[in-house]
Amino acid sequence: MKVIICGAGQVGWQIARHLSGEKNDVTVVDNNPELVRRATDTLDVQGVAGYASHPDVLERAGARDADMIIAATYSDEVNMVTCQVAHSVFSVQRKIARLRAQTYLDPAYGDLYRKDHLPIDVVISPEREVAEAALQRLAAPAAFDTESFLDGRAQLLGITIEEDCPVINTPLRQLTDLFSTLRAIVVGLRRDGTLFVPSAGDQIFAGDACYVFTHTEDLNRTLEIFGKTQAKQERIVVIGGGNVGLGVALALESRTDRVRVKVIEKDRIAAERAADTLDRTIVLHGDGLDTALLDEAGIASADAVLAVTDDDKTNLLASVRAKEMGCKMAICLVNDPTLVPLMGPLDIDAYINPRATTVSSILRHIRHGRVRGVYSIGDAEAEVIEAQVLGTSPISGQKIKDVDFPEGVLIGGMMKEGKVIRPTSETRIEEGDVIAIFAMTPDVPEVERLLQVSIDFF
Repeated sequence: MKVIICGAGQVGWQIARHLSGEKNDVTVVDNNPELVRRATDTLDVQGVAGYASHPDVLERAGARDADMIIAATYSDEVNMVTCQVAHSVFSVQRKIARLRAQTYLDPAYGDLYRKDHLPIDVVISPEREVAEAALQRLAAPAAFDTESFLDGRAQLLGITIEEDCPVINTPLRQLTDLFSTLRAIVVGLRRDGTLFVPSAGDQIFAGDACYVFTHTEDLNRTLEIFGKTQAKQERIVVIGGGNVGLGVALALESRTDRVRVKVIEKDRIAAERAADTLDRTIVLHGDGLDTALLDEAGIASADAVLAVTDDDKTNLLASVRAKEMGCKMAICLVNDPTLVPLMGPLDIDAYINPRATTVSSILRHIRHGRVRGVYSIGDAEAEVIEAQVLGTSPISGQKIKDVDFPEGVLIGGMMKEGKVIRPTSETRIEEGDVIAIFAMTPDVPEVERLLQVSIDFF
């Protein structure tokens, strides 16, 4: 597949890294020659320096025979014009655009993206994706990472294993015997900084970061087995009233169970906009690092603080200060992946990486076959792929034990005829089943082959 990626920032670079690693023909376009050089020096991609919306630049990038264009520059308008030029001049079949401004996403203007208007096949909104990720973190506060699968009936949980975990030093195969009715599978372990797919004989040790795939109905029980307690979130303080913070507050207001939310926003105009938009939420104008303001927001009695400003260091410091003042849990938005190792020492419970969230969202629309969802783990080290099994797939009709999966691949969950089950080696994979597969990044191409992928399914 030939793909042109417009924008060589962190999101564009990560997408290029994924697709070039899977032997696709990738060209990166950016008006910053340094970013283009970084991509061509570190990845197996071609590069073109110039404005992505200019027809001559797209011509040099090979748009005439491109299968897909991904417009992920920092400008919404450049992304939109790029898709228009790709469609009108070069007849590129599939066009994906990242758009930030919320007005472009209003359902009232949905017709804007029709082929005879502004032809964009898929619109990705980083702010909405991040707001949804924040809500998922709040729904499972004992986990450092979480994502929904199988129509919301299954969850991937990232759990840090503590010394008091009841199942440490226990081989994974024994967990099946000890908890025979538990619909949960350990699909990944990170130990000493290295992520791997465990075998049945592997044990869990204190300090491990454990990825568990579980049925939503068994979520609380799964957390308890791994030494975590699930506390109800009733009082939440959101630091940052921009698009992300506002989206989270609106979603929390719409819940049937009563959640008290307070938003702190430094910019007066943004604070006034948030106050006008929200009904039951108290909006405070001021600095989220101000102890007096945090005290006024009731941070000492808050169940969680969500720091989602556009500045990483502010988010980190605000989270630390909130915990120091008595807040039970801190969730922090961090763009810079090099800051993630600081989360543990700073006692920050969970983090959201907007770039990883956006990358996962874009990959969901790139994968071939009947792929319904993709979630990127860590620094693009692994993926969880949710896909429907086709009748032409090599795995269709086979028992799991008879499929030659690579060592870095494990099926975490399966949905048969609308019912989510815990797969075993004897489970037969049939046409129409939906499976969730944890795969180390080097093994993703083999997973796609086993799912019988073809460009015909676009």
